[in-house]
Amino acid sequence: MTKLVSIIVPVHNERENVTVMAKAIKRTFADLPYRYNLLFVDDGSNDLTLHEVKKLALQDDHIRYISFSRNFGHQAAIKAGLDKADGDCVITMDGDMQHPPSLIPALLEKWEEGYDVVYTIRKEDKKLPFFKRVTSNAFYKLINWLSDIKIEKGTADFRLMNRNVVDVLRGLAEFEPFFRGLVKWAGFKQIPVEYEPNERRSGASKYTSKKMIRFALQGITSFSIRPLYAATYIGFTFAALSTLYIPYALYSYYFGYTISGWSSLIVTVVFFGGLQLMILGIIGIYLGKLFMQNKHRPVYIVKESNIHEPSAIHIDEF
Repeated sequence: MTKLVSIIVPVHNERENVTVMAKAIKRTFADLPYRYNLLFVDDGSNDLTLHEVKKLALQDDHIRYISFSRNFGHQAAIKAGLDKADGDCVITMDGDMQHPPSLIPALLEKWEEGYDVVYTIRKEDKKLPFFKRVTSNAFYKLINWLSDIKIEKGTADFRLMNRNVVDVLRGLAEFEPFFRGLVKWAGFKQIPVEYEPNERRSGASKYTSKKMIRFALQGITSFSIRPLYAATYIGFTFAALSTLYIPYALYSYYFGYTISGWSSLIVTVVFFGGLQLMILGIIGIYLGKLFMQNKHRPVYIVKESNIHEPSAIHIDEF
């Protein structure tokens, strides 16, 4: 039987792009020896995105949709798509047309060569604002320094994954999944493919500075507890530095350069302040692990879908 390719496209307020995306995918697969289905995941849009997707689904049997009860975020939308995708391989891509559908044949070619994951790396776009390029580069350097996984600069959420990889990712109990890291962490046989992003066809980027910072923190904390260790090291450092002040305090006291009670007070405050920070860092390591392990809230809530499921709420099993 002809292999089935599932394509997951998270969308949020992309009314003017979904039809263009659907037509581009259809043209791409017209000359490919594969069956396909296109799954739009509406991440709580407040425009007519869902209305447009429903119209497309009535006109084309290849198109499916999932609509969230509110905005749960891009990574939750990818998670929902992976949970429902039934293809022999799954491709995730953004709905703003910056991930070129014309690259899909190249991803499938690498898949047929035996690779389980074919991920894309965005070539540096000189048209991007200087601030965004600098912060993007800083993010990848920081996450590679703080965590045990290594993510190449420019890695995007435009990737192809074999069925076995999708099954592994579906089974992970991650409340805040960070798929750029999870796919790397999962292993398997992977290969990158470079691409030049298209211009956004319409609309505006949904990644504000606040969301970018949150996304960066989510990625770092998902794969590292080193920030907590840093708090511990800072505590040790301040405690050690406070001991260096003791000789000065004794010298001042001996030669009468001291204000009564000031030296002993400062030494005590600095020492115990550092000691408290050290202890809080140690406690934070354990609390952080317990906190993430014992949160059982759903990753997303499905309001409606044309994929028939027994339950409208997805809850990971811990």
